[in-house]
Amino acid sequence: MLLMVRVVLLGVLLSVSLPAQTTIRLGTLVPKGSRWHEILLNMGEEWKKASGGKIELKIYPGGEQGDEPEMVQKLRIKKLQAVALSGAGLSGIDPDVAALQVPMMLASYEELDYVRDHIADRLEKGLAQRGFIVLNWGDAGWVHFFTKQPASRPAEIRRMKLCVLQGDNSTFELYKINGFLPVSLASTDILTGLQTGLIEAFQAPPLVALSNQWFGGAKNMLDVQFAQLVGATIITKDVWDTIPAPVQKEMMQSARIAGVALRDEIRKSEASSIPLMQQFGLNVVHADAQAVAEWRQLSEGIWPKLRGPVVPADLFDEVKRLRDDYRKTHHPAGAATQ
Repeated sequence: MLLMVRVVLLGVLLSVSLPAQTTIRLGTLVPKGSRWHEILLNMGEEWKKASGGKIELKIYPGGEQGDEPEMVQKLRIKKLQAVALSGAGLSGIDPDVAALQVPMMLASYEELDYVRDHIADRLEKGLAQRGFIVLNWGDAGWVHFFTKQPASRPAEIRRMKLCVLQGDNSTFELYKINGFLPVSLASTDILTGLQTGLIEAFQAPPLVALSNQWFGGAKNMLDVQFAQLVGATIITKDVWDTIPAPVQKEMMQSARIAGVALRDEIRKSEASSIPLMQQFGLNVVHADAQAVAEWRQLSEGIWPKLRGPVVPADLFDEVKRLRDDYRKTHHPAGAATQ
């Protein structure tokens, strides 16, 4: 009897608070037909059930709505209501997200999960203040350098025209002041840029390089895990606030489950993506101890320029403290290094 009353009340609440049909348009770069696309589609089905058929999630995969800065702009002008973004796009909304992507700060997924779990509330509050609700957190993988010519040291990549994603002005400036040759380019133009010689190198997780076929234009991958590229699925707060609280709860639960599934799928697929690219001519360039030391020196030299101007100083310090706490607890003899 109590269950029947709850169902009736939910039905009344839905009929009063939701229009006959609410369509939530979600843009993403995940490839159409991929396992990640399927996970998002399943999330949409769960949303439909939770809302009694009144909420439809319409997904635009494969960059159909443009690259990440373009999709963020479409969020702002209400052409999209939700997006699944990498940290590059998220940082364009709230720079605090860059705290999870500091070069060579974190050395494992375990460290990332530990740090992110502890600062997620702060990041989510910051995004909410800017008008966006985080539905789930995810990963895009470890960022590596892909180059036309084999390169293992910073000096070698400094001689190459290096792609920096359009709109990521802070990264562009950081590379420029550190002697690199950054070229601002939309992610949708990277393949063409490699083919025409506009760029000679780019940074991306292996899985992203494979799914977009970018590695075909730069078949040398440095085996240094330079940084982690995180991700999240967000929805505009004004749309979210129109949804009754009981439905929000069920939708959020479905979204969090989808986020874990996306994260697990990406981590599993990342391990197989490099051998697959090697079958098609990828050359993995090994960095010796000296080269790794040079990358670490470069990265740690960048940290003071990130702390404050890009990532709030207290948040930067908190990330480093959490990382060190994790290492003391889980690796008392010393943290894992590349």
